[in-house]
Amino acid sequence: MRLLVLAVAIGLPIAEFYVIIKVGEAIGPWWTVLALVGTSMLGVRLVRSQGRAVLRDFAGAIAAGRPPARAALDGVLVFVGGALLIVPGFVTDVLGALLLAPPTRAVIRGQIIRHYASRLVAHLARAGAGRPGSGSRAAAEQVYDVDGRAIEVDPDKLPR
Repeated sequence: MRLLVLAVAIGLPIAEFYVIIKVGEAIGPWWTVLALVGTSMLGVRLVRSQGRAVLRDFAGAIAAGRPPARAALDGVLVFVGGALLIVPGFVTDVLGALLLAPPTRAVIRGQIIRHYASRLVAHLARAGAGRPGSGSRAAAEQVYDVDGRAIEVDPDKLPR
């Protein structure tokens, strides 16, 4: 994971400079600067509109008595997408636009949920969920993800 973060921290600025130079060669330096400023301004507008939609979903979930986890995760993705759009650069603009678009945001949200749901199950198994003195056995046998589906887990059958 640390290697991935290091690769992104080094590779992303290099990719940004390369793309900016190539776009500048293709359309000219002034149009490139105008495009970078324009995408930043567009990013601010998109964050406002998508942020309002996420807040409505959050309030709707609370009013309906549902956990607002999906809306909270959407809020984080909108914030990150907006930050990527506001930062000058075409590569970050594409990544930010993907996070701000509801269809691609739903796919990314699903991937995040699946990734961390499996980690939660493994963590509960390592922590001794369901063993005497570790809390409610019924709660330990069913782990709920954000969608509300239950997965029965027998901690003794999980690999250690």
